[in-house]
Amino acid sequence: MTAAHRLASVVASAALTFGAFGVAAYADDAPSTDTCAQQQAKVDKATEALARVTAVFARQQERVEAKQEAVAEAEDGQEKAAAKQALKAAKAATSETKVTKRAQQMRLAKATERLTTCQAENPPATEAPTAS
Repeated sequence: MTAAHRLASVVASAALTFGAFGVAAYADDAPSTDTCAQQQAKVDKATEALARVTAVFARQQERVEAKQEAVAEAEDGQEKAAAKQALKAAKAATSETKVTKRAQQMRLAKATERLTTCQAENPPATEAPTAS
């Protein structure tokens, strides 16, 4: 083994050793004021995402309705065929968004469930014990 390899191995092992101490020291300093704050943040984020997906779904529903009207008003031939193709594409986009919306609803339900569990396990610290 050359001197360069030995020096590299010493530097690497020192970095790993001191890096582990740094992580352990940081973990002890982590504030734990509200144990459910992270879960609440996830619920808020999921709620906002569901609102965005719902808005997209509503816009796509409007597009489908407009395309259906266009098909009904179209003359026979190429115009009607083009309108039907546009309707088919709009329905496909709506279908994909519907699946995304359902998935987001499930994410929100799961996040809410985790928050409820966290709150049940860690009651608020503001309650004062009563003396009897």
